Amino acid sequence: MNILEFMKNNIVCLDGGMGTLLQEKGLMPGEFPERWNITHPEVVRKIHKDYYDAGSNVISTNTFGANILKFDQAELEVIMKSAFENAFFARDNSNSDKEKFVALDIGPTGRLLKPYGDFDFEDAVKVYAETVKLGVKYGADLIFIETMNDSYETKAAVLAAKENSNLPVFVSNAYSEDERLMTGASPEAMCAMLEGLGADAIGANCSLGPKQLKNVINRLLKVSSVPVILKPNAGLPRRVDNKTVFDVEPEEFATEITELVKNGVRVVGGCCGTTPEYIHALSESIKNIRPVVTENKNLTVVSSYSKVVNFENEPILIGERINPTGKKILKEALKNKDMDYILKEGINQQEAGVHILDVNVGVPEVNEVEMLKSVMCELQTVTDLPLQIDTSNAEAMENALRRYNGKAMINSVNGKKESMEMIFPLAKKYGGVIVALTLDENGIPDSAEKRVKRAEKILNTALDYGIRKNDIIFDTLAMTVSADPNAAMNTLGALELIKRKLGCRTSLGVSNVSFGLPLRDAVNSTFFACALEKGLSAAIMNPYSKDMMKTYYSYRVLHGIDNNCNDYISFMQSDDENENKIISNKRELNLKESIIKGLKEQTAEFCKTLLKNTEPLDIVKNEIVPALDVVGEGYEKGKLYLPQLLMSAEAAKSAFDKIKEAMVSQKTADEFKSDFVIATVKGDIHDIGKNIVKLLLENYGFRVHDLGKDVSPETVVSEVVRINAKIVGLSALMTTTVPAMEETIKLLRKRAPWCKIVVGGAVLTEEYAENIGADKYAKDAMEAVKYAEIINEN
Repeated sequence: MNILEFMKNNIVCLDGGMGTLLQEKGLMPGEFPERWNITHPEVVRKIHKDYYDAGSNVISTNTFGANILKFDQAELEVIMKSAFENAFFARDNSNSDKEKFVALDIGPTGRLLKPYGDFDFEDAVKVYAETVKLGVKYGADLIFIETMNDSYETKAAVLAAKENSNLPVFVSNAYSEDERLMTGASPEAMCAMLEGLGADAIGANCSLGPKQLKNVINRLLKVSSVPVILKPNAGLPRRVDNKTVFDVEPEEFATEITELVKNGVRVVGGCCGTTPEYIHALSESIKNIRPVVTENKNLTVVSSYSKVVNFENEPILIGERINPTGKKILKEALKNKDMDYILKEGINQQEAGVHILDVNVGVPEVNEVEMLKSVMCELQTVTDLPLQIDTSNAEAMENALRRYNGKAMINSVNGKKESMEMIFPLAKKYGGVIVALTLDENGIPDSAEKRVKRAEKILNTALDYGIRKNDIIFDTLAMTVSADPNAAMNTLGALELIKRKLGCRTSLGVSNVSFGLPLRDAVNSTFFACALEKGLSAAIMNPYSKDMMKTYYSYRVLHGIDNNCNDYISFMQSDDENENKIISNKRELNLKESIIKGLKEQTAEFCKTLLKNTEPLDIVKNEIVPALDVVGEGYEKGKLYLPQLLMSAEAAKSAFDKIKEAMVSQKTADEFKSDFVIATVKGDIHDIGKNIVKLLLENYGFRVHDLGKDVSPETVVSEVVRINAKIVGLSALMTTTVPAMEETIKLLRKRAPWCKIVVGGAVLTEEYAENIGADKYAKDAMEAVKYAEIINEN
């Protein structure tokens, strides 16, 4: 039986932890668990068999870190072959009479993708593709992508799975205590993207225990139209008698998960710290529970890497200013590749209050394929708004959708056969909400009823491609009333009929109605109000138009959407300020603001100009560090997320490069802060957290000595002693590599007792860090920086 068929009528029980059990059997600190498939197959087989016997329907191969970054192709092939042989041996020799499946287990690469790191998206897809191909070759029943803490890397892994197999794909992400991924994605954002990509089940694993993940799971259950996965740790880790133990016992673990199964969770298991005993308790606890049917939630949503826009509750504003039609300055910016202008346009529109940014770069002199991808990727570094990909070029559309970090809006499709054949396969593969224009080979219909007929034709064809109705938004085409006095009424009539008869959402390019007329804002805002009353879901509009924004906020008040009229009052009180502030790119930023916004090139130019009349260290003290503090504070309060933190740090770095040049010429470079040695411990190839800490430390003026990843204790200690470093930072992501961290700390205490030790990583807690002898546990990069500042001053 196929796992998807089995899942229709059954709760799926996964297995539990692997690394901690291998450690008990002698896996040494820094040793790769995947090699035990070859060197200790009997141990791996027994663990798999014990999980099957305990009640698991699915066991995951011991391949969590098996990829071509970690092993060469020849060794990877042997590891994968052995891993599946071990899994099949366990399945064939199990005493359980349950349905049994083998999942190819895939974990993160440990590299941070561009633009935040140095790893290209397509390179990540290639890495995962090699592992997927071998999983298919050796007989996987499904692919389980787990413990992913970055939405973009998750997308790379899912694409690799979809493009290189026909297997079911389960995806589980590692959420922090703030209920977001490391790079900022919410459960709702991950659900939107993963459903769009065609994942068969989605959920949460690792990081935390069942209690701490409860709210993440409940949020997923509210929005997910596919089965939800829960695979938590056995609580939080601590050290007892030099051993790692977890604070949730099997019965409590099973009880907590069972309650969530009753609420609708369909796939359950355990992660770090769990054993066959945990899975047995869980399997017994859920065996008599009737599965809750997973229903289609029929949500129309788009997302960025962190933010979801839902078309259910109120009108959505789509900013039209990154579209060269009628915009001479933008056309020149696109021709000259003036990215700063374009990025400021995006930032300004977000400040003006739009929910989505339209992105169109269609200028004859511009390579649209490359420019659309570049603009889209750059915009996602400075704004967390979802984007509407606006192009009639099929190659440009696919290029952009492939690289987009989230679930995009797709503008547009129409009733012409070639248009639907171009757009629908792309939307099915990459996900997205499609704007559908109510026209076809016969042009734009001259009545509301005929436009609805075009909409029905498009909708039926979309369904044939497997695209759900909630992922189609119809544009009933605002035509200019100066050419046709009935144009507005036909548009509005079609809009109302589509909502009432088809149950679909609608969008309009509002300003088209007024072409050729004077004082266009008056017509546009009135037409906007009429459309809103007819049920308009989204408007592509100019957010710098005071009249349009007044109409929007007034509508929300009159329809009870604006609680206590707060947004209306706030907008009207700041009206004069807004008018001066957001008139497309007329407001110039300063150095501090450009750092906060993450505008790298502009920051460097500002700094270069300031250096003509200002001392370098005064710029650091009065501009750069205060900007970083603003971003850091926003990050700590959950108002900003890791991508914004990193892009601001990169912008600050561009200023520091100019500062360093000036300081070297003035022979004052020794005024920088103390040395900081940083490394990912032996056996751990995950250096995302380490690299983030390094970047921020450098921006705060520290000399960082980065030893890289998979670093032995002796190498760390030798460097600390060589430079007499006051502080060292150690990172470990996996339970199996924490012993190497402890070993490094012991050696540092012996040979460099003066050095303060700060540690971090997904598997650590403050208590755990204290028990292994660290001076400081930093839950994130900003906390590590603050501690380094304290040590530097003492």
